[in-house]
Amino acid sequence: MESVRAVLVDIDGVLTVSWRPLPGAVEALREVREAGLAVLLVTNTTSRTRASIAATLGDAGFPVSAEDILTAPAATAAYLAEHCPGARCALLNSGDIAEDLEGVTVVDAADSGAVPDVVLVGGAGPEFGYRALDRAFGHLQRGARLVAMHRNLYWRTAEGLRLDSGAFLTGLEQAARVEAEVTGKPARAFFEAALARLGASAEEAVMVGDDVESDVLAAQRAGVTGVLVRTGKFQPEALRAADGTPDHVIDSFADLPGLLRGSAQQ
Repeated sequence: MESVRAVLVDIDGVLTVSWRPLPGAVEALREVREAGLAVLLVTNTTSRTRASIAATLGDAGFPVSAEDILTAPAATAAYLAEHCPGARCALLNSGDIAEDLEGVTVVDAADSGAVPDVVLVGGAGPEFGYRALDRAFGHLQRGARLVAMHRNLYWRTAEGLRLDSGAFLTGLEQAARVEAEVTGKPARAFFEAALARLGASAEEAVMVGDDVESDVLAAQRAGVTGVLVRTGKFQPEALRAADGTPDHVIDSFADLPGLLRGSAQQ
């Protein structure tokens, strides 16, 4: 860990739950920054823009700005610009993320005459009803590509775990016999984009997350050291059933400075 220059940090479940800071998280992030390490918050959150996230975290005391955040929608916009330039997209998402989808042409999902090139799936919410999912299924049957901002099955709120779009995404894939192109975590390209933003190599970075598969093991497959926290959506059974073993497991983000100093135990 002595060679670490950059720290990638998930937000929901690591720094906050329902946007309320977890104990010791604000202080720990300040300590990491004061140690001279580059920090980038990397999140699959699709309900808010980077600016909105930065404002909320700033109000809670976290030393971050919009430039310190990479969201799945922002990564998706870059992906579409490179792989599907000019594509017309039918967006299925809960929340207003238009600001982070710069350059993406979104058609009216309720327009029966619209013929999108891409079905773009974000985060789940009330919008993921039968009619919307069936409409997306129809677009896929007619040849639209399926692009997903993430595959998260659930996330944690103050009221408990909530179902996320990964569950619906699997159904669309199976029904339409297509495979989604994923742009956020756990896509390797997402982590590579994060490292490029910080000017760090994979060997110089750690990724801290509460999702053993999408955050930690995905980062490790990209060559980044993975740190799993026992907060947020963490569940012991998910860790036991995982396809691999995290490099480090700590109780919370508050323990990260100690781990980086080499004083914390795995």
